[in-house]
Amino acid sequence: MSPQDASWKTKVVTPDKVFEEIKPGMTIFLGTGMAEPRTLVKHLMESNRTNLQDLEMIQLVSLGDTVSIDERYSRKYRLKTFYSGWVASTAITAGRVDLIPSRFSRIPWLFKSGAVHIDVAFIQITPPDENGHASLSLGVDVARYAMDKATLVVVEINENIPRTLGDTFVHVNDFNYLVQSTEPPIYLPRWPVPECYDSIGAHIAAIVDDGSCLSFSIGPLYEALACQLWKRKNLVVHTPFFTDALMELVEGRVVTNRFKGFFRGKCLASYVMGTQKLMKWLDRNPFVDFQPLDVVMDPKNIGQNDRFIAVLPARKADITGGIALHIGMGNVTAGPGAVQELFAGAALSRGGRTIFALPSRNLRGEPNIVISIDDFPNQFSNREDLDMVVTEYGVAYFSGRTVRERAQAMIDIAHPGDRAELVRRAKEAKLLYPDQIYFADSGHLYPSGIAFTQTFKGNLTVQFRAIKPSDEEEMRRLFYRFSDQAVYYRYFSPVKTMPHGKMQEYVNVDYRTAMSIVGVIKEASGERVVAEARYVRLKDRPYADVAFVVDEAYQGRGIASFLLEMLIRIAQERGGIEGFTADVLADNKGMMKVFEKSAVPLQAVLSGGAYELIIPFMDEEQEDKKFKS
Repeated sequence: MSPQDASWKTKVVTPDKVFEEIKPGMTIFLGTGMAEPRTLVKHLMESNRTNLQDLEMIQLVSLGDTVSIDERYSRKYRLKTFYSGWVASTAITAGRVDLIPSRFSRIPWLFKSGAVHIDVAFIQITPPDENGHASLSLGVDVARYAMDKATLVVVEINENIPRTLGDTFVHVNDFNYLVQSTEPPIYLPRWPVPECYDSIGAHIAAIVDDGSCLSFSIGPLYEALACQLWKRKNLVVHTPFFTDALMELVEGRVVTNRFKGFFRGKCLASYVMGTQKLMKWLDRNPFVDFQPLDVVMDPKNIGQNDRFIAVLPARKADITGGIALHIGMGNVTAGPGAVQELFAGAALSRGGRTIFALPSRNLRGEPNIVISIDDFPNQFSNREDLDMVVTEYGVAYFSGRTVRERAQAMIDIAHPGDRAELVRRAKEAKLLYPDQIYFADSGHLYPSGIAFTQTFKGNLTVQFRAIKPSDEEEMRRLFYRFSDQAVYYRYFSPVKTMPHGKMQEYVNVDYRTAMSIVGVIKEASGERVVAEARYVRLKDRPYADVAFVVDEAYQGRGIASFLLEMLIRIAQERGGIEGFTADVLADNKGMMKVFEKSAVPLQAVLSGGAYELIIPFMDEEQEDKKFKS
């Protein structure tokens, strides 16, 4: 045994010996989350010592089962926390726990300045090495600052926690007492992922470009998102919480931190939240660097990473972008203060974005998209900086959109069964036009399964989906980008205006008798509609009339041909349509080429300066076989 080893072992005492040093009225800092010193806390709960009265307990996040916050312990201590989520929120509402509102990055300053007074610090560490150095392991946050301010520093040595790297190392000479842990660390199992979250994760993943920077927590949203990111390259991690899902993305080389702007080559975090497997993986892992909260959550540091995407779960969202955050066990990510810092970091990041995500309905079948969040607690109402809201039904883009456009977009991603009522109430609240059209069955009829991505000439990537009512403004903008000739080719008349009344009729499609597909390209502010194609069933025969528009800036790349083939395939799959008809002006040679290149046969009759086209899906031989069968 080395002299150093012998020196620190002489400081090992029982928890009861530590409690002899505590006086009534003292403030005790407890390690946070999985870094909670469970043996010390357990013995403190069970002790009957008369000096353990009227204590203040400070803990940033309470995840464990050892800190009890019921009435039995009201004389012994009162818990103060900076985090209203997890187990503390109900007790805060009941008045048994005190909440200290603060931004996460400011908490270290509150400790250093003495604004939050600390007498005693209970910290969890790894076993010291032969030189007396140990690791703070699972939670760096503000532990070092609490140790600096406390007059009594007690550490719990846990042999089952990883030796993490970064600003984690402490020396046994920094402590007054050491206690040997008899309790296992807190392990957090992987969250089950409801089916709707798979769709939510897919929608978010479509927004995440290669090289983007992500902030993670635990919960079904992040589990689902991680599963959808496997095709991405060189992702970057800057997060308060490091999780199992992030571990898998690192192992799969999806996360490389190759182009990281702050702590290049490293995943940056303050906490660990996860399973025993994650604990083993983190042990002496140089790819993850743990730093205090004032480093990790400082918006200036976050903003040094390009394309920082703040992805956050929401409990409720109103149709103008107000957000109610989760409470209780549902709140794993952050309160309003931490969300503000992630939003500020995204604002400073080049190409940064902010996203709230939630299922369209909760487990009780109640709407999560509502008219107002005024009746819900834990609100975050920074509508000005919110870029997107995502449900399993799609993405509502907010950047540059009016309140009315936001309301339309949010209604489009609400549960289909809730949309008609939202439209009605939005009209009453003057959030939509009084004459706003809404087909009662449109939400249930919307063909959400139609979703394609195709790359065209010039490396142009276009996403295709069925048109939505919220596409009204983008379709109007597309119309006004056309030349007079292009308008005449499409409408056979010199249409000059496309007012709300006319365009809303166009974008509200009865999908029982029609199909409309838009092609969109991703831009910093959201989606830009560059093409639209539709067919409408004829009343007198089993054919449908078909028409196209493609932004003139994107013509000649094969978009119209792709749309025609897509509409043919959709019509054949849906059944009841045996072919298309179309009218094309004789001098519209570009559109004629689109039809002529199609794989289906074409019959054309020139009449009055326009071709009347008939496009049967089956040739004469196929028709004959069908008749005989």
